[in-house]
Amino acid sequence: MIHVDKASRVSSRWLKSILIAGSLALGGISSVAQGDTESIHFLIPGGAGGGWDGTARGTGEALTKSGILKTASYENMSGGGGGKAIAHLIETADQAKETLMVNSTPIVIRSLSKVFPQSFRDLTPIAAIIGDYAAFVVPANSKYTSFTQVVADYSKNPRSIAVAGGSARGSMDHLVAAMAFKAAGGEPKRVKYVAYDAGGKAMAGILSGEAHLLSTGFSEALALKNAGEVRILAMTGDKRSPAAPDVPTLKELGYDATFVNWRGFFGAPGLSDAQAEEYQKILKKMYSTDAWKAVRDRNGWTEIYKPGNEFVSFLEAQEKEVGALMTELGFLQ
Repeated sequence: MIHVDKASRVSSRWLKSILIAGSLALGGISSVAQGDTESIHFLIPGGAGGGWDGTARGTGEALTKSGILKTASYENMSGGGGGKAIAHLIETADQAKETLMVNSTPIVIRSLSKVFPQSFRDLTPIAAIIGDYAAFVVPANSKYTSFTQVVADYSKNPRSIAVAGGSARGSMDHLVAAMAFKAAGGEPKRVKYVAYDAGGKAMAGILSGEAHLLSTGFSEALALKNAGEVRILAMTGDKRSPAAPDVPTLKELGYDATFVNWRGFFGAPGLSDAQAEEYQKILKKMYSTDAWKAVRDRNGWTEIYKPGNEFVSFLEAQEKEVGALMTELGFLQ
């Protein structure tokens, strides 16, 4: 009798443990299905203060302030034109399920120009979320007060205008400048581009007089303008931005050129479809929050939401368009 009681108690405990384990398992499945991401680690392929850094930290700020996430963390990993961070994400894929890497048009440009061997195809594209126009900037005390004045001097002597950019020759900053001067009737191959290893260093280049004009992202230009350091001569949108209504577009100045640099996020290779979709839902939900609107308007961003397969198709199309321009300018054979 005693023996039977012991067996019953053991059997009861065993059954209870099975039920608890099953309940936990089902609860785990339910939480994944419902979306239970509480934290994201943002991997940033460049240094502090750049466009990637601002996009990742702005996104994290909006997600945490709105309560969509509990926490967000950030890691700046410069090197190799962004290739170091890409390689790191691929190498640590098994441990990086909660990591999103920010990137933008340069992942296409630098892949085409073989700055690094990987491409967006080696990652899990999550979504493009914002567009940042390009801008042309001069120091606040520059003799230039309009982009047309810069074009006039460039037309007389292209080598008299040194254009600074925060990345290498053939990069986005260089290509946008070449596109603008081509639209103004100049020879794009003759643009005197001075490459710096970050936006801050490029800014120092125009302040010191090493270069005359800075080609950079509009959001970065806005921060410099608001600090009283620079004058923005033109931006590359279809229309003026509410964030800086005094800055003209290239188009309204008579130069038929527009450009928008998308920025978005990539997960590690091998990320499950369910997790990728969860990240897409989180980012889409962010758009409706006041916290996001404050971040967006502060930076002068436009919203470009392209999730999953739509993002991949967009990247493939941009690869062809950018490749054609790079070939025309002699950066690709």
